[in-house]
Amino acid sequence: MQQHIPFMNAAMEEARKAEALLEVPIGAVVVWNDTIIGRGHNLRETTRDPLAHAELIAIKQASEHLGAWRLLDCRLYVTLEPCPMCAGAIVQSRIPQVIYGTTDPKAGCAGTLMNLLQEERFNHRVDVISGVLQEECSSMLTQFFRRLRGKA
Repeated sequence: MQQHIPFMNAAMEEARKAEALLEVPIGAVVVWNDTIIGRGHNLRETTRDPLAHAELIAIKQASEHLGAWRLLDCRLYVTLEPCPMCAGAIVQSRIPQVIYGTTDPKAGCAGTLMNLLQEERFNHRVDVISGVLQEECSSMLTQFFRRLRGKA
């Protein structure tokens, strides 16, 4: 688990960028050969784009970096368990491993509500590691929503 901490910290840096914009603090990075080649943070409110999730932004940047849509030798780190849309993009981009911080009880599709990343009927399945810096990732989201609701 130790090898994942620096990259999850980088994803948390991205989440803080989202939070500074009053976006839900979710961040993601794509790693290839132990180098970050894609970064993203939630921008749905800023861009008024329902597709502007951290994972999708990071995946797009990584694809541009590699000049390929298949991210076969990459890992995706994300602070919150991927939603159905992002899980679909992860499968479609052939990312072999996803590492996430905290579960999403409302939309998590890496094992919480369902597991699209390891669905046997798809032609690609993803190795999933959960709980990396779970407490920090969860706390960032909890504190954000408390402040938003004026309860902090």
